Amino acid sequence: MKKIKKILLIIAATLCFVACTEDFLNTNENPNTFNVGNARPADMFVPILVGGANDWAYTTWFWNGELIQYTTFAGGTTRNENIYSIADGNWANRWNFYSKYANNANHMLQLAEEENDDIFKALGHTLKVFYLAELTEMFGDIPYSEAFKGNIGLIRPKFDSQKEVFEQMFAELEEANTLYQSSSLNFTSPLDIMYGANTAKWRKFNNSLYLRLLMRVSGRNEMNAGAKIQEILDNPSAYPVFESNDDNAKCVFSGATPFLYYFNRNDFDEPSFTSGGRHLTEQIIKMTVFDEGTYTDPRLPVYGVMKPGGWKGAVAGCPISERKTSGVARLNFEVFVRNDGDYTFMDYAEVQFIFAEAALKGLISGGRTAAKSYYDNAIKASLQKWSSYGAYMTVPYTITDADITVYLAHPEVAFDIAKNDAELEKLIACQKYLALFWTGMEAWHEYRRTGYPDLVIGTGTLNDHILPTRFAYPNTTMATNSANAHEALQRMGGENNMKTPVWWSLKSITGNW
Repeated sequence: MKKIKKILLIIAATLCFVACTEDFLNTNENPNTFNVGNARPADMFVPILVGGANDWAYTTWFWNGELIQYTTFAGGTTRNENIYSIADGNWANRWNFYSKYANNANHMLQLAEEENDDIFKALGHTLKVFYLAELTEMFGDIPYSEAFKGNIGLIRPKFDSQKEVFEQMFAELEEANTLYQSSSLNFTSPLDIMYGANTAKWRKFNNSLYLRLLMRVSGRNEMNAGAKIQEILDNPSAYPVFESNDDNAKCVFSGATPFLYYFNRNDFDEPSFTSGGRHLTEQIIKMTVFDEGTYTDPRLPVYGVMKPGGWKGAVAGCPISERKTSGVARLNFEVFVRNDGDYTFMDYAEVQFIFAEAALKGLISGGRTAAKSYYDNAIKASLQKWSSYGAYMTVPYTITDADITVYLAHPEVAFDIAKNDAELEKLIACQKYLALFWTGMEAWHEYRRTGYPDLVIGTGTLNDHILPTRFAYPNTTMATNSANAHEALQRMGGENNMKTPVWWSLKSITGNW
């Protein structure tokens, strides 16, 4: 019986948010890793940040692009995410990753509390929320209030409702904001590849993440998200947020071991990254190429490479036998796979899009005039961000101020305050979709929240031709924490599949997209 109990404890600990289980190398040998037994908060910070950035890059390339039709695997039959061939191993991979990293952030927070280190307490709160937000957005109800308590024997944590999860995340972000503000300790970490130990910028990221999550639940009136967004907007000294692209949450890899970017670390060559697999889709080309092919979104030549004959996209979700790569645009290897690569978790453009949507919907003051200003700022920031990547191309490419002016004035892009609310809401959502290219799973989350852009679901897709509304709980979780997982599914009103809508989604709120 003792052996059985021990085995169950180990399984539950791994799958239900309870323990750091990896045997890490000494920090001095490899600052990407740490020895849990001797860990201090600063030791844990770097692997949580660096490992997360690398996984987010992988997730963007492998999952988000395929689900939300930025890219599609058109080079054969080895990858089928674009037709929603997603199974238990995939769900478990994502569940375990976000759980583990959130647990590590929580452990860093606990160590910081023991040492009365306000900076690392704040960082612990921010990073814990960052990972658990992704988990709840991907799966729905998750353990939160009882998570990470295996050390006191709680190996089957209850699943909190998504409303409860978001409320707890908001409380942690509030606490982090206060700690960043009041801390008298110096933050010294030369290995902070995102902000170089700049506490003020970490505070901006914390509060910008807060805005992202507030907008996520803004369709639920009981969350009163608009009032909090207005409070943040009205109090920049109390709640500083991103003010320019200089504040973007961007991890920059040095190209030297151990700070290797995901695609370099795994020795990607151009065929494996692009022409042999993922291509740009008809969807993205349709939204970025105008006037019968004579004018393109200035960002398109940065993240894509045109084949002879003009911009052409591959069909997403088509039957495997119909996949074609001839003449199809591909991802820009020169931009995305570099020794000194970088990855952005969140940027200034997203914050401005949040304010634009909030103003249009009356969640914050300013109405359409303010919405237009935020919208224009968002697009300008996005184009300027992508322009900086043009320097890595064989033939350097720059998006000029004149290019930005022309783009903002184009009929497909211009914010005309005379249009009706539905038209402007769609415009904001679609331009935000373009700006979120290469940003985690954010475009998938936003599609489920807004229903935009209008995607054509391919005839070769599985899941009853329904773009996945969530990932299902892994089989091991259903087995080891069955009662709590089934209670969560009952609360969400569906089965453990990819057709049950999450609580904050448009489908859940209105019953349709």
